[in-house]
Amino acid sequence: MPMLKMRHLAVLTLLCAAPALGQTMNVGLKSVTMSSEPYIFETAEQRDVKVTLLLKFTKTPYKLLFMDNSDLLVAERGGGIRVVRGATSATPELDPTPIEGTPTKRETGEPFELLDIALHPRFAENNLIYFSGNYILPEGQRQAHFIVMSGKLANGRITDLKTLVKTDEASFAGGSRLQFGMDGKLYITTGAPFGDAAQRLDSIYGKILRINDDGSIPSDNPFVGQLGARGEIYTLGHRDQIGLTMRPGTGELLTTEHGPNGGDEVNLVRAGANYGWPNYSYGRQYDGSDVSDLPVGPGTERPLVAWLPSIAPSGLGFYNGDKFPEWKGNLFVTSARRGEINNTGGIERVVFNDKLQEMRRETLFADLRQRFRDVAEGPDGLLYATIERGTNALLRIEPVPPAEQ
Repeated sequence: MPMLKMRHLAVLTLLCAAPALGQTMNVGLKSVTMSSEPYIFETAEQRDVKVTLLLKFTKTPYKLLFMDNSDLLVAERGGGIRVVRGATSATPELDPTPIEGTPTKRETGEPFELLDIALHPRFAENNLIYFSGNYILPEGQRQAHFIVMSGKLANGRITDLKTLVKTDEASFAGGSRLQFGMDGKLYITTGAPFGDAAQRLDSIYGKILRINDDGSIPSDNPFVGQLGARGEIYTLGHRDQIGLTMRPGTGELLTTEHGPNGGDEVNLVRAGANYGWPNYSYGRQYDGSDVSDLPVGPGTERPLVAWLPSIAPSGLGFYNGDKFPEWKGNLFVTSARRGEINNTGGIERVVFNDKLQEMRRETLFADLRQRFRDVAEGPDGLLYATIERGTNALLRIEPVPPAEQ
């Protein structure tokens, strides 16, 4: 099968041009129309790797979640949960219909927007699946009620739905991620890009929440018993968090957070910590003015990683396999765009030392000019990623054998 080196592809994309100076809408480059032919990239440490488009989706593939076998669950934002059969095989197949039983609307009529899914650590025993989402309100401005639910996934259908977290407060319909920790608790990210909700303990927005697997509140949560505080709150001061992962071997949780215009972050989750938003930020307002005089302040946490300009980070995960030996232990963060320029996304590779201090970073696959949404390590030790909008698709990332380099 012929392969197209991305250094050659870059020549083909010289025809792409940004709009005239001063325009604020649709500023960006043309995305590459991807084919089924593999794309070869030279990387800094792993050398040549191959990116292959496996299959396409009609809606945004927002979350990748591998089962114990080679099947893959894909949460489509605003859609349902899809199953990719034999995702690690040479010919993966997408089930033609979403899994039955995922809610589509509220009893009062508001449509349900699926955001994230997670399997219980003992899924093989109890079949429990968890998902977060928004009930979109009709008044416009992307207002919604956030909710977390659980159900039982068996025989291709979700049953026994149970609400675990809800609120009567509406907020901007941002993203959310779910992650079970080594302590068996479910961690949930919520956003609060506007207003002061991120600093309010009576609001679940702009927080990381922590609950038991049945939805009850752990007695050791940092704000349990505090007058007026939601007991689910574990951390506060977050803007818009669209990535959450656990570091293998340590149980440490890391989250990605969107700044406004710049100031995107990777944060280490610490119980009771305040991450500053909206009082402190590395970012700027969209008109270029400063958000705050200082990026961090008294009593607030510094990010592990910050991006200026912004990269619009989303899904993230540590690589722990053996197919990319030079990448073992590295953090991979998907990016939708760089510096507010559309179709400039990729995957960021961050190298940490044993103390989670950044040593170096590399931007991968930017020449594809796509919005990357999620990344995950498969049971075969390869990396899988999703892209969205121009092309909604699943990609496989694998090393090129030395004989083919």
